[in-house]
Amino acid sequence: MKILPAGMQAHLDGGATNLCHCWKLTLRSGAVSGFTSHDRDLNFDGVTYSALSGFEASAMESSLGLNVDDLEVMGALSATALNEADLATGKFDNADIQILRVNWRNVSQRVVLASGNLGEVSRGAGGFRAEVRGLAHHLNQPRGRLYQYGCDVDLGGAKCGINLALPEFTGTGSVQSIPDILDDRRLFTADNLGGFAGEWFTRGKIRWTSGANDGLAMEVKQHTLANGVVTIDLWLAMPRPIAMGDTFSITAGCDKQFATCTAKFSNAVNYRGFHLMPGNDWIQAYPRSGDANDGGHL
Repeated sequence: MKILPAGMQAHLDGGATNLCHCWKLTLRSGAVSGFTSHDRDLNFDGVTYSALSGFEASAMESSLGLNVDDLEVMGALSATALNEADLATGKFDNADIQILRVNWRNVSQRVVLASGNLGEVSRGAGGFRAEVRGLAHHLNQPRGRLYQYGCDVDLGGAKCGINLALPEFTGTGSVQSIPDILDDRRLFTADNLGGFAGEWFTRGKIRWTSGANDGLAMEVKQHTLANGVVTIDLWLAMPRPIAMGDTFSITAGCDKQFATCTAKFSNAVNYRGFHLMPGNDWIQAYPRSGDANDGGHL
C-alpha cells in the first residue's frame, strides 16, 4: 500500500492532475542521473531530472509473493543525457533505478512507484529500450560456490593468486592495421606482441590507453600469431572507432580448465573447479555382466 504525502491525495481527487514520471538512476560508480517524462527539467532531493531523454515506461505490474516484476523503459539517445557509447560500455548496467510519480507543479507531492535494477539494454535507430527488474530478481542469482568442472574465480583475483601485472601475463602494444571490413571496431593487427605465443591472450582482456576508446576495456575473443602478424579479435565491437596507432594493454586469458591452470599458469594448487567430478557417462553407467574371462565389468 502506497502512503501519499500531504496534499497529493487531494490533488488526485481533484480530477485534473499535473503528474509525470521521474526516473532516478544510481550507477555502480555512485554517480546519480535523473530523467523525467515532463517537458522541462525538475529538481528535488539534490537531483536534476532531465527532460531531454524522452523517457517512457511500459505498463507497470506488481504481484504478491516472490515473482520478479518487470517493466521496460524507453528513451532517446542524446549527447547530454544518455548516449550510445555509455550504454555500450556498460556504464548503466545493473544500475539501481527508482521510479516516481511526481506532481510537477509541486514536486514535494511525489511517491515511489517501484525500485529495482536495470537489466538487458538494447539500442538502435537513435533510441534504447531497457528492462527494469524488481528487487526480487536478486533471489534468482547464485550465491556461494558452484559444483562444476571449470574454475569459478576470475583470473588475477585474490582466490586465483596470479599476478597479472607480471610481464609474462601482460603485454602492451598499438594498432598496426585495421582489415578492410565493415566492422572496424573489433578486429585489428597489433605490434609489440610478437614475443607471446598465439592464443596467449585469447579470453583475456584489452584496455585502451589512448584513442577514442581510451579507458575502456573489452574481452578478447581470439589472439592469433601467423607469419609474424599478430591479430586481435574482440568479443564485441568497441563503442567508438579503433584507429591505427591507438595504444592498449592486454592481459592473458584463461579457459577455466585444470590443464590450462597447470600448464599455462603453474597454478594447480589454487584451481577452484572440480575437474575430477564424474561426468554424465559415468553417472548413467550401470553394471553389466561380461564373459567368463573378465568376470564382468562396468
